[in-house]
Amino acid sequence: MSDNNPERVSKREPGLLAQDVDRDNQLAENRSEAQPTESGVPEDAIAEDDVEPSDSRRNLTSAASDDDKAAVVEMRQRTRRSFIVGGAAALAAAGGWRWLRTRREADGLAWPLRLSHEFNEQLSRDYFSRSRLVPTFPGDMASEPRINGSYGLDEESFDPANWRLAIVGLASPPESVAEKPSASSEEPNTKSSTSNSSLSGRSKTKAGTDSKSDVQSARDSSDQSDETDEETDSDADGSDTTTNTEPDLALTLAEIKQLPRVEMVTQLKCIEGWSVIVRWAGARLADLIAKYPPLTKSGSDPDVMRRPDDLVGYVSLETPDSEYYVGIDMESALHPQTLLCYEMNGQPLSLKHGAPLRLVIPVKYGIKNIKRIGKITYTDKRPADYWAERGYDWYSGH
Repeated sequence: MSDNNPERVSKREPGLLAQDVDRDNQLAENRSEAQPTESGVPEDAIAEDDVEPSDSRRNLTSAASDDDKAAVVEMRQRTRRSFIVGGAAALAAAGGWRWLRTRREADGLAWPLRLSHEFNEQLSRDYFSRSRLVPTFPGDMASEPRINGSYGLDEESFDPANWRLAIVGLASPPESVAEKPSASSEEPNTKSSTSNSSLSGRSKTKAGTDSKSDVQSARDSSDQSDETDEETDSDADGSDTTTNTEPDLALTLAEIKQLPRVEMVTQLKCIEGWSVIVRWAGARLADLIAKYPPLTKSGSDPDVMRRPDDLVGYVSLETPDSEYYVGIDMESALHPQTLLCYEMNGQPLSLKHGAPLRLVIPVKYGIKNIKRIGKITYTDKRPADYWAERGYDWYSGH
């Protein structure tokens, strides 16, 4: 039987019935108050917060607003400061560049830049060591370098059959090899001593000597200019160097190949920014210098192995037509990886790559790796250098 039976309800006591009704009403009110809204928060709670926020929330909102205002002020200050500093830096750079361009030149370059080149050179020379080798690579990594630079490589006027390597400034020129042109065959005011055709026609009249007076005379003759109207070049120190002094020696390629053969795989680095790994073969320039030593600073007999610092300080190299020329310090010339190269990647040098003989000096940039060497001069004065005269670094080490 159901509790909804009117008979039973009517039989209940009046007090109990009122209590039941009150209890049911209270339960209904509780369920209504606990019913969440779609956001999960009771409606009366949302309304109360909207109407009257708590003190803690009001304080947090006020603090956040103050922080935002402070951040905006800080950003404005930094932006203004950065703009002022950037503008001042741009004006200073423009003024500095204008000042630099108006400075007097030193060997084709504004003197502050030339001074920086000289500082870099001194620093490089202080840290230079002939025992420190450049990295070498496996042979299968080698490739052919690009044909870059054709100064002094005029193939129309060059005859490989008549090529000779002239050497100037020897301490004791060998009598059996030294040659001198006859007076009847030499035309006045020409650079015939640097051309291959004139070297092949010289008569063997210059004898070697070991006396100190003749050694000093040989040194003077290697540094003085011919008393003619022939052109002279100005070196990086402002002194004059000649390109028409009589050679003490004239070597064929076969004679150079009699020196110990050396092969190496090194990286050719161009000052333009590119590099390539190449397999070279040739003779060390140090071996040539040891066999045919230069004059010394003290005037005593040269000893390349024991007293290299007593040798004259520089080596000048130029093409047969003297169109391209470089100067290197004696320390770099004696480096064991400095080669007189006649083979590249297992093949004889091509004419465009400097045949029959070129310089490979991996401790310096490619502008020092002169192709088709025609003359080598030992000197104690800094030699002229093609690119140094055009504003580049004379030393060009890396």
